[in-house]
Amino acid sequence: MIPPQRRFRLLSGTACLAMLAALGPGPAQAQAAPTQVEGRPAPTTNLRTVQATTAQAAPAEDTVPQLAETGATTGSADVSGSAAKAAARQVCSSGAKWLRLRFTKLDLRGKDSLTVTGSAGGGFRFTGDAWRDRVFTTRALQGDCVTVQPSFGDPASAYTVDGYQAGAQPLAAAEVVVAGAGDICGSACASTAKLVTAINPAAVFTTGDNAYESGTLSEYNGAYKQTWGPFFDKTYPIPGNHEYKTSGASGYFDYFGARAGARGKGYYSWDIGDWHFIALNSNISMSAGSAQEQWLRQDLAANAKPCTAAYLHHPLYNVGNHSPSTGTRPLWKALYDHKADLMLAGHDHNYQRWALQDHLGNATPNGIREILVGTGGRSFYSLSTSNPANLQAKNANTHGVLKLTLSSTGYRFDFVPIAGRTFTDSGTATCHKAGPTTPDISLSAQPSSLNVAPGASGTSTVQVAGQNGFAGTVQLAVSGQPSGVTATVTPSSVTVADGATANATLNVSVAAGTPAGSHTLTVTGTSGSLSKTTTVRLTIGSDGGGTTVFADDFEAERGWTVNPASSDTATSGRWERGDPEETAESGVKQLGTTVSGVNALVTGRLAGSGPGADDVDGGVTTVRSPAITLPAGASTLTLSHTFAHRDNSGPDDYLRVKVVGANSTATVLSRTGTAATDLDGQWRTLTADLSAFAGQSVRILAEAADVGTASLIEAAIDDVQITSSGGGDTTFSNDTEFPVPDRSSVESPIEVTGQSGNAPAGLRVNARISHPYRGDLVVELVAPGGHIFPIKAAHSKEDGTDLTVSTAVDGSGTAANGQWRLRVKDTLDQDNGVLNRWSLTF
Repeated sequence: MIPPQRRFRLLSGTACLAMLAALGPGPAQAQAAPTQVEGRPAPTTNLRTVQATTAQAAPAEDTVPQLAETGATTGSADVSGSAAKAAARQVCSSGAKWLRLRFTKLDLRGKDSLTVTGSAGGGFRFTGDAWRDRVFTTRALQGDCVTVQPSFGDPASAYTVDGYQAGAQPLAAAEVVVAGAGDICGSACASTAKLVTAINPAAVFTTGDNAYESGTLSEYNGAYKQTWGPFFDKTYPIPGNHEYKTSGASGYFDYFGARAGARGKGYYSWDIGDWHFIALNSNISMSAGSAQEQWLRQDLAANAKPCTAAYLHHPLYNVGNHSPSTGTRPLWKALYDHKADLMLAGHDHNYQRWALQDHLGNATPNGIREILVGTGGRSFYSLSTSNPANLQAKNANTHGVLKLTLSSTGYRFDFVPIAGRTFTDSGTATCHKAGPTTPDISLSAQPSSLNVAPGASGTSTVQVAGQNGFAGTVQLAVSGQPSGVTATVTPSSVTVADGATANATLNVSVAAGTPAGSHTLTVTGTSGSLSKTTTVRLTIGSDGGGTTVFADDFEAERGWTVNPASSDTATSGRWERGDPEETAESGVKQLGTTVSGVNALVTGRLAGSGPGADDVDGGVTTVRSPAITLPAGASTLTLSHTFAHRDNSGPDDYLRVKVVGANSTATVLSRTGTAATDLDGQWRTLTADLSAFAGQSVRILAEAADVGTASLIEAAIDDVQITSSGGGDTTFSNDTEFPVPDRSSVESPIEVTGQSGNAPAGLRVNARISHPYRGDLVVELVAPGGHIFPIKAAHSKEDGTDLTVSTAVDGSGTAANGQWRLRVKDTLDQDNGVLNRWSLTF
């Protein structure tokens, strides 16, 4: 949490904020009144969800100016809303190809959200409290209208839009130019000033040491004012170490005034086009937890732009006269965490361009490109003869400026030399957060595998998601079923909106006498020219057998417990359920793919700052399944696993899987490290006979360890399934939908008949519940005699929508025949749900 006393204004006061915002015509400066239309249907959108959560206390007031740009106009608006006034509103500008809205208020409480969508594509969903008291402008949304749709339940949530910026040319063609350099005056600052004049950028940046020798006010009013002074009204400076040769950099702050940020701080941010620029001060504290580092993280959390650049004086990466400025690393870490694209620097009087890398120097496609441009006019510093792998270009004999041509999705960089010099450097790149804009759909199935005996049936839920502005109807069909198998999808079509999902059911029936075997069923979704597929693995057992006792593909929370014995010693890389990010060092160690779906059990799913940042370190990490009741007879466990390590591993490092029964424990998988060997990640399949545990309640225990010499260890598990070869399947289901009202409960009945004696020890329960926040839900199975089997507990920190239940309970103590009921309770405020269907398999 950021204490209230650590929160501060972007500048020293409201007056300074107003001055900074006024430096360029802002969206609130009316030129043409927009048309405002209420009640129009929401347009097709390319919707992005942004979860920006800061501390619980509200951020201090903060204004980020949106600079003027060629080909864009501004207009005023008067659009606001609250929980009591939550209808969709529109801001329109006739003939515009795109609009950016200026919010003077966006206060979101609890789970409330607000979505802005362009009439021709593009969208943004805001959640969290990072924008509270912040004045900002959105990214460009395509079309001549933008719909503002609040989803408010809290009476304190509210928003206000007071203006917009509109473009007359297509967004893909809308570019702005920014130029600058550092270490300026100098003998050659007049020559570099001529370059800036010729480029005529919309904004000018400096990377410090602007006026030598000490940055006094008289030095600023001398050579600097005579050369770079004409760009004053569009200059966004930062100070260097030479500015601080004058106490408190007073000459710098006196000369630039409000343009330099708050006196004594010197850090601030501004927007141009779809870019967010952050000016940082590397002459004051930059440590983790410092005022500047906390402000930076807060500023990044509230950044609504797809592209981000930062600039400071002291470079983290440098092969010049000065040593690398490692004190900047915490600022780099914050920028890397928020997927920033560019870092501009000075200090060394030369030019250096570095590859994308993180704050630890690891090359990564998600990294930040540093360009050191200390070439503004001061005498040169020599370069080292070394050429680190991540250094891509360098020069120490050419004065010049860096020209950045910025679009809504990327940038072009050009080093422009002064007259008479020939060195140049250029390239292009795409912003990390500039996602696709082509409407699309995706399909998934859960569970992704079915084990059905002849004469029985099974179901899987097919989910269709609209992406990147898609909204429409998707036709669904299934193929690949062998003779004796009937498969249908109901309904055969679903309608889905952008950023939303719709579900259908894959129904599979296997006729008696169908031969055993495995088959792949393919579900295809089509909408116009779009076509996507997902697959379900169908295993047909022998007559009277092949039932699924337990299955978990980790796409939903099923009750696995990390550190169940409270004895784990690992300091990082503990087991967790999630979407793994790929890490690579001498080959891929943590796989970025799963066997099915998107989630797996993985030792530290995040890539972190580098391959060894979130792997298993310091000891052992364990995770245990919920209790699984095995029927009498033979049962088989199958699961997928991967284990990887660097060549510093040894036999003390391991991945183990155990089955823990009532009276014994069996190790069914043991993989250990091999010294002086690089082992890359690869999915493998384990099959284990569980006949020794027949009739028992068991748990699966996975262990991963780095307990010898510190080494890089990665492990993951996916698609765990236990099948039984004894007993036939009889499934009873209720497909009637039952609404689950807010803070209420509902019961759906199933009448079971024709079963003899008591229910089986492995009575299987499957259910599908639609709900915007599944952590609210409690699920219980009520037996005919009133006995209650807990299925799921509520948990305030369980994020995610919808709930799929696929589990087994020990029903051997209660009669099989009679009315069984599935009870679903909503325990927290604001959300309603639907129990879509459920079934019991005996």
